[in-house]
Amino acid sequence: MRHSITNACAAIILSIGLLPLAHADDASDASKLYKAGQLNEAIKKIDAVLSQRPKDAQMRFLKGIILTEQNKPAEAITIFSKLTDDYPELPEPYNNLAVLYASNGQYLKASAALEMAIRTNPTYGTAHENLGDVYAKLASQSYDKALQLDSGNSTAKLKLNLVKNLIGNTTGGTNPKTVSNNPAPIASIPNTQTVAATPPAKVSEPKATPAAPSKPTVVSNDKENVLDTVESWAKAWSAQNVSKYLNYYAKDFQTPKGESRNAWAEDRRSRIEGKGKIGVRIDDPHVSIDGNVATVKFKQYYTSDRLSSASRKTLVLSKQDGKWLIKQERSGS
Repeated sequence: MRHSITNACAAIILSIGLLPLAHADDASDASKLYKAGQLNEAIKKIDAVLSQRPKDAQMRFLKGIILTEQNKPAEAITIFSKLTDDYPELPEPYNNLAVLYASNGQYLKASAALEMAIRTNPTYGTAHENLGDVYAKLASQSYDKALQLDSGNSTAKLKLNLVKNLIGNTTGGTNPKTVSNNPAPIASIPNTQTVAATPPAKVSEPKATPAAPSKPTVVSNDKENVLDTVESWAKAWSAQNVSKYLNYYAKDFQTPKGESRNAWAEDRRSRIEGKGKIGVRIDDPHVSIDGNVATVKFKQYYTSDRLSSASRKTLVLSKQDGKWLIKQERSGS
């Protein structure tokens, strides 16, 4: 597959042209060193640039790719994770983050990152294909486990064979391939020249009809936005992306025990980060909106390495600067 997770080297092919452009000379020098295979020298050049411009997205992105090629996945994950925090509108860092997670067999984290990439840019074909591969790997593992528990399950065996043929994996999903140390050339640095920055493609808005939109349409759109916010909140939690998770809470969030928001945030960080696998799923959400306040009631399914639970949850969100943010969070009916 051209961009498959199981052939992860292809998934590194991205367009840095969508990222904020570094100074032309710096980008050209770094790309020349990279193309020449002088990876350590390229890193030194990039670090020199970042010491002056620490937010330079293109330099950080290229550094992440080089670290991946140097088989330093932990450092590369840190680079791409921080890029998603600083530039949440860009899908490419999410995709590369997913490739690294998948190479370590962390398919749930990979799927969450790819879903964020697609939410950011629904037309990003690479992320769609990679997400399909991740789902196939998860399915392969589940069918393999079913056969371990019941070797006579012919239906599971048939499905497993279909999935293995689809993803080209003869191990039943138990030995995922790692990221290649020889990724294909990066599309955004052809030869040794930098690519001019281009704005991300935007979905064209449909032309307005002569009649003004009715109030129910506005409410419907608000409900969709509220649900999107809640689903993204759950996915950030599942991915243990604490910075993104906390950004869904308003500055005037009413903490459960009346502590300061900073103290509450630090407690949440300690409970989420480094806790192994976490999965958060919402089911049967009900949304009611009154002006700029929305109330969402749903059933929350939480799983981790040590705990599985199902509970009723209520989130109260307020619309601030065009965004829906969580003001209250309650458990129970």
